[in-house]
Amino acid sequence: MEKYEQRGVSAGKEEVHAAVKDLYHGLYPKAFCKIYPDYLGGDDAYCNVMSSDGSGTKSILAYLYWKETGDISVWKGIAIDAMVMNLDDLLCIGATDNFLYTSIINRNKHLITGEVIAEIIKGGQEFIERMKGFGVHINLMGGETADLGDCVRTTTVDATMTVRLKRDNLILTQNIKPGNVIVGLASYGQATYETEYNSGISSNGLTSARHDMLSKYYADKYPESYDAVIEKSLVYSGSKRLTDPLEGTPLNIGKALLSPTRTYTPIIKKILEELPGKINGIVNCTGGAHTKVLHYIENLRIVKNRLLPVPPVFKLIQQESGTDWKEMFKVLNCGTRLEIYTDPKYASLIIDVAQSFGVAGEVIGHVEASDKNEVVIESEYGRFVYS
Repeated sequence: MEKYEQRGVSAGKEEVHAAVKDLYHGLYPKAFCKIYPDYLGGDDAYCNVMSSDGSGTKSILAYLYWKETGDISVWKGIAIDAMVMNLDDLLCIGATDNFLYTSIINRNKHLITGEVIAEIIKGGQEFIERMKGFGVHINLMGGETADLGDCVRTTTVDATMTVRLKRDNLILTQNIKPGNVIVGLASYGQATYETEYNSGISSNGLTSARHDMLSKYYADKYPESYDAVIEKSLVYSGSKRLTDPLEGTPLNIGKALLSPTRTYTPIIKKILEELPGKINGIVNCTGGAHTKVLHYIENLRIVKNRLLPVPPVFKLIQQESGTDWKEMFKVLNCGTRLEIYTDPKYASLIIDVAQSFGVAGEVIGHVEASDKNEVVIESEYGRFVYS
């Protein structure tokens, strides 16, 4: 996406992958997360896994919404975003319990008050308590709040999560094979473990969504909310206000863009209890969205020809930005965020489990042998090939 790159963001993170290519990539280099020997316990039957991620530029949307409406509670969702972006990556290698978690909040103290910090922390604590009710235990191990006004324009909320697992219980994407089907789980709607309707936006592509949807009003009123280096025509170039309604949902546009990233941990925990050893791979369609799987396969063609419906927030982003759908599927989950690769005979059970939690699931495609790595999307918006 040319505009995405010009705003200083990369969907594919090619430079990052190039920078780390010579580093040690763990016991299973093609796993969704880097898996290391059991440095914590020294037991060869176990392994250690750690993830670091954050809420990205979504915190700027919380800042804008708070300043415009006075609703400080929106900051709670930012804590959930930072946590879930790690939690669901670890989920993809089979981790569903006993997580250790810490966070780092960097802020400009002149703009981000102590009350905001308290809401972020409260949001994390409330999510931890909610997950505990579903048998998912996240243990808060402290964190850091730093006042870095010279570095940070508003605030960043980042996190690290680690877990210790038995190697026999790992889910490795190297096991994805021809003949597997792909069960996709929806990012939108309201799961039984969520407190409100979710637009499905997650925490990826928010730089694009924010600038493409929102009007110049925000550039003029909140210059601290964007990088002054960006070409002015690319800054808040849309027509919408945060309080405008998002048709087809109970949300306004601000609340839709701030919908907390959905975790699938309660669902996957139940699936793994029902189908131990039967899941070949799990892919979280975050950075890189529907092309994410390309990093984890060898000589496979991933065909996605029955994706779940694209929910309203993504359709509006596309309309406001004029972005072609091939790039939309590369940058945003477009309604289908978690992919489960398995034998066709297990698909219906997986879908039933997801639906028991209020989350839509469907067989969205299949895996074929190929002489190269390839993702093919066949949708109502066209046929797109990524390699």
